[in-house]
Amino acid sequence: MIFAKTAIMNQTHVHLLITHLPIFGSMLGGFVLAHGLWTKSNQTKIAAYNLFIISAIGAGIAYLTGEAAEESVENLQGVVEATIETHEEFALFALIALIILGVTSIIGLFLTIKKSPLTRTTSFVILFISIISFGLVARTGYLGGQIRHTEIASGANVPSENSETEDDD
Repeated sequence: MIFAKTAIMNQTHVHLLITHLPIFGSMLGGFVLAHGLWTKSNQTKIAAYNLFIISAIGAGIAYLTGEAAEESVENLQGVVEATIETHEEFALFALIALIILGVTSIIGLFLTIKKSPLTRTTSFVILFISIISFGLVARTGYLGGQIRHTEIASGANVPSENSETEDDD
């Protein structure tokens, strides 16, 4: 049987899967919200707020599963503890930003549904927060990628398969 071994998802798997949600959710939500502001569509703004709320939840899950992910890689050859710590410390800033984004999105959702005169202003504030949140969570993802993806590490020069090496002897 091809599937003789069943993969059991642990916290490390969850961490690696869920970390992309806040990155893409905050970016996509920003585009959707900008479109909603442009077209003056409350339904589109509501869709953006829902994306932001889901992204905030995803950020919380990613943060909570980060410790288990750290424990599973910290003793592997080539993994530098300082890289993990940098990622972990920056992740806290991203988490806080996404929590703020999620909470303000809940407020924006409520104001939009109630047709408050503050809806448009709140939307612009949330769009601004989403841009900051995206920057922070994208940087966190980049730092996390450096833990195991040496090809993106700062200053890494990975030769391509087709490149020829010259001998200067």
